[in-house]
Amino acid sequence: FFFFFFFFFPTFLPSQFSRTLPLTGIPLAATVAFSLSDLSRCSHSLTLDLAAMATSAFGTTTATSNYRNGGAANARNLPKNSSVKSKTGVRKSAPGSLGGGGAASSSSKDDAGVPGRVRVAVRLRPRNAEEMVADADFADCVELQPELKRLKLRKNNWDSDTYEFDEVLTEFASQKRVYEVVAKPVVESVLDGYNGTVMAYGQTGTGKTYTVGQLGDEDMAARGIMVRAMEDILAGVSLETDSISVSYMQLYMETIQDLLDPTNDNISIVEDHKTGDVSLPGATQVEIRDHHSFLEILKLGEDHRFAANTKLNTESSRSHAILMAKLVVVDLAGSERIHKSGSEGHTLEEAKSINLSLSALGKCINALAENSPHIPVRDSKLTRLLRDSFGGTARTSLVITVGPSPRHRGETASTIMFGQRAMKVENMLKLKEEFDYKSLSRRLDIQLDKLIAEHERQQKIFEDEIERLTAEAERQLSDAERNYVQALEKERSKYQKEYLESIKKLEEKWIMNQRKSVNDENKLRHKDVGSNVLPNAKESKVAPMEENPEMKKLLEKETAHRKAVEEEVWTLKTQLAESRRSEALQSSEIVKLRKMLDDEAHQKEKLEMEIGKLQSHLLQLSVEADETRRQLDSGGSEEVLSGLDSLLHQPRQPQSDNSETGDKESVAKLFEQVGLHKILSLLEAEDADVRIHAVKVVANLAAEEANQEKIVEAGGLTSLLKLLISSEDETIHRVAAGAIANLAMSETNQELIMAQGGVRLLSNTASSAEDPQTLRMVAGAIANLCGNDKLQMKLRGEGGIKALLGMVRCRHPDVLSQVARGIANFAKCESRASAQGVKAGRSLLIEDGALPWIVQNANNEAASVRRHIELALCHLAQHEANSRDMINGGAVWEMVRISRDCPREDIRSLAHRTLTSSHSFQAEMRRLG
Repeated sequence: FFFFFFFFFPTFLPSQFSRTLPLTGIPLAATVAFSLSDLSRCSHSLTLDLAAMATSAFGTTTATSNYRNGGAANARNLPKNSSVKSKTGVRKSAPGSLGGGGAASSSSKDDAGVPGRVRVAVRLRPRNAEEMVADADFADCVELQPELKRLKLRKNNWDSDTYEFDEVLTEFASQKRVYEVVAKPVVESVLDGYNGTVMAYGQTGTGKTYTVGQLGDEDMAARGIMVRAMEDILAGVSLETDSISVSYMQLYMETIQDLLDPTNDNISIVEDHKTGDVSLPGATQVEIRDHHSFLEILKLGEDHRFAANTKLNTESSRSHAILMAKLVVVDLAGSERIHKSGSEGHTLEEAKSINLSLSALGKCINALAENSPHIPVRDSKLTRLLRDSFGGTARTSLVITVGPSPRHRGETASTIMFGQRAMKVENMLKLKEEFDYKSLSRRLDIQLDKLIAEHERQQKIFEDEIERLTAEAERQLSDAERNYVQALEKERSKYQKEYLESIKKLEEKWIMNQRKSVNDENKLRHKDVGSNVLPNAKESKVAPMEENPEMKKLLEKETAHRKAVEEEVWTLKTQLAESRRSEALQSSEIVKLRKMLDDEAHQKEKLEMEIGKLQSHLLQLSVEADETRRQLDSGGSEEVLSGLDSLLHQPRQPQSDNSETGDKESVAKLFEQVGLHKILSLLEAEDADVRIHAVKVVANLAAEEANQEKIVEAGGLTSLLKLLISSEDETIHRVAAGAIANLAMSETNQELIMAQGGVRLLSNTASSAEDPQTLRMVAGAIANLCGNDKLQMKLRGEGGIKALLGMVRCRHPDVLSQVARGIANFAKCESRASAQGVKAGRSLLIEDGALPWIVQNANNEAASVRRHIELALCHLAQHEANSRDMINGGAVWEMVRISRDCPREDIRSLAHRTLTSSHSFQAEMRRLG
């Protein structure tokens, strides 16, 4: 089968949640990028219709991937990077991308995307051994402010320039942290069907390859972006029906070389002049079945990548590595100044080529940032390959790496400016459309095999049941006939025997009577007296007449007996007729069963005909794929790609180009086409995917204040709370908690949440959750409830404070920030109640054991956590009943520090007033000197 690949670049995460600002009433926004077509598709009933399955199978996306090896040549433990390309991969270019032509512009009008800016993170490498010695007397040239996402570049001892980035990663940032903020959003978007690129840029020796390509053979925590991305991709696809293929190449001296096949050292770039898409049909593809096979591919490619020993780096990458595995990962070779790296000879030529390609990339990004009408994409093969990553249809994430040494301040400044210009590039994110004949064939074969096996199993069960019923009916009929014949024969023999015996007795009696009559007549003849003759003769005639009544009685008795026998025979004949009618009924039942069997056979025949049609269609597609591959091999790529576009691409409704009103139009369209009640009903669907999509839509709607009242009135709040009980899916818990947090901004909704046991449900969710984002959403919801003066006692009674303190186990700064916000809100309400005389006694926070954690984190390195904790301490200290516990817990020292060192003047002033107005604190400060 012919594989048709695109460069894959992601867009927004399926659900993206912005952090709630503490104590300001700004909601925990839950923005869910969700397609109406996805919702309608998920809400359809699942059927076993083969034609429908074949149609759905044509929507399968191909998982193509690329590998890169962390080779043995890595003496500095910084594995080389790779980027991703598929063998017949086609990269989709938008009109504003690098070098997007007029043809591309015309095609994009029918396929508008979603705006998405290139995200840029900066990572600082710690000082190495050489810098420890050479720069021992000098300060670092850069200063990071990660909580403000700022970087300061020192000009001299008294002046510096400040730059803002999407993420600022210190030298202590873990590889996991780097992956989660730089690459994981891209990977998740790729799994949702968008194109994606992750790229590393910086001076040579600043840790690009370590960030992107570290394999983690000896230390699993050191795994780089490539390895971690493939782990998530393998976890997000089904290898039973999907395939993941990898290509791994390097751009060396303006030639594209295959790292998986060193003999393939000049791969051509094929460009479709109509659409502007580019592909690398000559690149080797390797199918991945597990994580181990991916690591082996990375090691193989790393062994073939060019590296050299320079003054700046003992293992300096001399090529740009490109790994293609559902997304593109690019490890750019480091820029270098010749007089510093000491390159000469062939190494000097390599450095020139690297600098030229990086310069061409910089020019293109400058042109895009300035909205120039001409983008010089053809100046380098690197810019041709990355035309979709900047200004195209991909979700792109760039990590720039810098070093701390003041000797390389110029290179560091150049890297920073590259990142600043890249942040101005706007991409138009689009769902990629691919057709994978191999996955289609595999999926259809599996589904057909399952259907055929199930049909044969049901057919076997049905035939066995028919056979059993037939055998049982025949056995019962045979038994009835045999019993009837035996009974009839027995009765006939009995009555025949009695009849013969009766006849025999009658004959014997008759003979005896005859003999007696003859004897009597003889006696009468021998008498001489004539007078006596007549009387005697008369008497002899009377005697037989007297014996005849007795004979008549016997005959009548015999007749009655015979009549009884005949009646018994008639009864038996009636029973036989009844038995025959029963047999006829059973025969009728057997006929019905046989008719059902014939109908089932007819159904099977129709199913086999449908299967034959599908197999014929699949064969036709296979033939077309072979023909397409032959045309590609013969150079007819333009005609083939055009044909595939007409075959595979479905018409899509153009989206609005207005980025400011796009989300509102989507929400309005959602209400109009689907309806809120229909969306809420899908929250109770049996299909897990349907529930996930539905709760994302509800969360997206809940982020709009205008929709919140409608959601609550329609029962959306109750449905969201039920999901926390009924569902075990972490994604559903996370999104539902985010939606509840948004609804909890309203005081009326807060009371409804409490009335329906919402705090207890949120607490249970927090106790079982492990994902930091889920815990952040739950903590944000409880933190909003903590700001309601009326609900303090009930919230504490249902375990709200205990739940907040339990979530600090996560240690994630975003989670800790929400916990601290909730504690600050609770303390503020208590302080207000104490000032109004409504509350007396110690704080409920202190009674629940929150004070040690508050004191411990009062000087937390995360500014958002520290600010909330400082406010909480100030509010607790305003109530004299808490002073003894705070003195014993060491809070006085923190209050003194806040009053002197806090960067926020309002908090600093509040702490100072509290200390000077409390007699207990003043006495303790005097005691401590």
